[in-house]
Amino acid sequence: MDFRTTVARAQRLQQLHAEYKPIVLPTVWDVWSARTAADAGFPALTIGSHPLADSRGASDHEGQTFEEVLAAVRPIIAAVDVPVSVDLEAGYGQEPARLIAGLTEAGGVGLNIEDTVHSEGGRVRGTKEHAAYVAGLRAAADDAGIPVWVNGRTDLFLHAEDPSAVLDEAVERLRAMEQAGADSVYPVGIQDDDDLLTAVTGAVTVPVNSTAHPVKHDLDRFRRLGVGRITYGPLLQLAMTDAMKGILAPWAPR
Repeated sequence: MDFRTTVARAQRLQQLHAEYKPIVLPTVWDVWSARTAADAGFPALTIGSHPLADSRGASDHEGQTFEEVLAAVRPIIAAVDVPVSVDLEAGYGQEPARLIAGLTEAGGVGLNIEDTVHSEGGRVRGTKEHAAYVAGLRAAADDAGIPVWVNGRTDLFLHAEDPSAVLDEAVERLRAMEQAGADSVYPVGIQDDDDLLTAVTGAVTVPVNSTAHPVKHDLDRFRRLGVGRITYGPLLQLAMTDAMKGILAPWAPR
């Protein structure tokens, strides 16, 4: 994809986050799912690491190399005329500048970056360390002249036995990512907890991303709670898996 088109799509993604509260970015994993979501009227998409890995027979948690991920997402991005963000897990061991260069060369204009470093035994980056990585991504995108949307993710709630017990630490981390240049923040694992969602949306000024299940959750609820951005993670693919099993069940051998 040429530089001018990539910049235009990045600018469009910025505009969409301002226009829609929340903006819903269906999480896709191949050309078919991307085209289906775009044809359904969604103005932007995200490619999820988990569904992408499943579609390729690989494992999530950086079970693919960065080069393999880029090769997989390039035709997906090229197949649609809308901005596409890509879940890049913890960065596949790459320096921020390399991550931004690879993403934008493939036509991607947004990314998720999480603090669980799977290539290092699943350790969780410290608050300052993760903020520094986000700052590196912001600087690299600025240097490239492309306003890449950086969605800074934390897994603190996901890893905690009692998510409410880590609220203060999570808020500190979300604020640190915001100050480092994240365009939105993504506290994973609290999509069913109204109190925690309200607490985090009230603690930062950038949009808060929440995972949602496309069948079990309600868009208006997320809007009332102040959520600014919604993605499906692996849940759209799982919902479609359930639907496919139901459709096929009467045809299965007995």
